[in-house]
Amino acid sequence: MLKLENLSVAVNDRQILHDVNLHIKPGEVHVLFGPNGTGKSTLIGAIMGFSRYKITAGKIYFKGQDITNLSVDERARRGIGVMIQRPPTLRGLSVREMVRICGKKHTNVEMLADKTNLIEFLDRGVNEGFSGGEIKRSELLQLMAQQPDLVMLDEPESGVDIENIAVVGQAANYILERGLRKNGQTIRKRRTDRQKSGLIITHTGHILEYVPADTAHVMYQGTLSCSGNPQEMLTCIHEKGYEECVNCAL
Repeated sequence: MLKLENLSVAVNDRQILHDVNLHIKPGEVHVLFGPNGTGKSTLIGAIMGFSRYKITAGKIYFKGQDITNLSVDERARRGIGVMIQRPPTLRGLSVREMVRICGKKHTNVEMLADKTNLIEFLDRGVNEGFSGGEIKRSELLQLMAQQPDLVMLDEPESGVDIENIAVVGQAANYILERGLRKNGQTIRKRRTDRQKSGLIITHTGHILEYVPADTAHVMYQGTLSCSGNPQEMLTCIHEKGYEECVNCAL
């Protein structure tokens, strides 16, 4: 689904990522841990093709095709979707209209809005006066409509209160088609002919209670330093910190 080969990325002429290699197969969900400022959001931005992230070396492949030089809209058309940390406010464009723009034909806007508790927000401007949790749910609503094959979520739990974390987690799980979750366990898988993949940035790990991840990586000093079991790595990070976790793995 996604393959990064020796990817290096700069922002404002400052090198942020160095020789990143990553392979996400169809149907896999990978989670990305790492301290602030180490390049996690830069990685997602570069994969999506945002202009401020300049690729200085390496390649990005999606579904076997080189997309390194494609525009953001072309990557979205091919099936890449993203939830960013700080999306803009779009005055004059309602949530309902935005979902229809993102969605495929015959998208049931009300049904998707009900899953994210956003029915009453449909005729408001996108993110206009929204709380942090409402913005997250609005982003997920748009992704539900888009139905991307590769879903990238940048800190989906950030700014979300305890009451809404379950809504965010279940919506993310719905998009990724990972199955119904209860008490951290998958109790029923959704049947689908499409194998969706995901890349999730998380600090707290709360999202893993709703979306089962296959592999975890630690990004440290601009590169993927180690990979392993998500829960084991999260425990190591909580107990020893990132530097000790990376040194142990190396």
